[in-house]
Amino acid sequence: MPYTPIVATLGYVLSPDRSRVLMIHRNAREHDHHLGKYNGLGGKVEPDEDVLAGMRREIREEAGIECVDLTLRGTISWPGFGKHGEDWLGFLFLITSFTGTPLERNAEGTLEWVARDRLFELPMWEGDRQFLPLVFDADPRPFHGVMPYKDGRMQAWNYSR
Repeated sequence: MPYTPIVATLGYVLSPDRSRVLMIHRNAREHDHHLGKYNGLGGKVEPDEDVLAGMRREIREEAGIECVDLTLRGTISWPGFGKHGEDWLGFLFLITSFTGTPLERNAEGTLEWVARDRLFELPMWEGDRQFLPLVFDADPRPFHGVMPYKDGRMQAWNYSR
């Protein structure tokens, strides 16, 4: 059976001094699959756009800012991650320059600048703790990982560069 995941983007916006990351606290919708968790910004890629255009659109929609400099840091295949067991394929970006002032909140929750060294103190998906160091490390090579989920829990994690 062919692998037909939902294609999505996930971006981490750095503050101008690169000490903080713009995160969304998913606290606005009662039946949100991510309720209570902190996450980067992003979402599904539309049929008529490439992943870079999708990332720029999602950042514009969710944070009200325009990406100037962004880098693809990696890809992750998340079999079984969706609320109903759907497979997802994510393209992860680091946004190092933007214009505009980020919104304080959007329809999904509150936007917060979080110190990079405090990210792991936040409630987040257990799998995020595995790949986030790769998003922010100094290795210029993108990573490509697989992180299967079952019943909302990460089952394994492996990646290559």
